[in-house]
Amino acid sequence: MCIGLPMRVIESGEFYALCERRGETHRIDTRLIGPQPAGTWLLVFLDAAREVLSPERAAEIDDALQILEIAMAGGALPAGMFDDLLNREPQLPEHLRALQ
Repeated sequence: MCIGLPMRVIESGEFYALCERRGETHRIDTRLIGPQPAGTWLLVFLDAAREVLSPERAAEIDDALQILEIAMAGGALPAGMFDDLLNREPQLPEHLRALQ
């Protein structure tokens, strides 16, 4: 399984970008998305950018990955994580509500 990681562009070339994630830098292939300016967030799979992300979407993905890391280590969720899902009934998608 391949998991996409949000990375921020530090420097850009014609077919690559130097990107940062959690203090580490990587040279990322940008041929699928084109040159991107510094500060742009990218979704990266196997050192290749597949999508340009908004800063908000990059933060959402990073939070989900952090939760996954905590769960895999057997830890407890940090306060405030998934508050929007706690203490509420599950909601069916609109297309399934008519089948009830």
